[in-house]
Amino acid sequence: MRLSLEIEREEDGRWLAEVPQLAGVLAYGATADEAMSRAEVLALRVLAERIEHGEAAPVAFHFVLPAAA
Repeated sequence: MRLSLEIEREEDGRWLAEVPQLAGVLAYGATADEAMSRAEVLALRVLAERIEHGEAAPVAFHFVLPAAA
């Protein structure tokens, strides 16, 4: 599974990071790094929950980070 983090800066200055391959996995942060970290943690929690509840089999995955934020 290949997961990517998309990041953008909101008009109010906050950063928003999203993992588009996992519905609902998005997080805000005061910095780009903070938003990406929060989104990555949330993605891992979602994957763990799916595996734990038998909704998905364990798979290898890779995060693809943006080159520059």
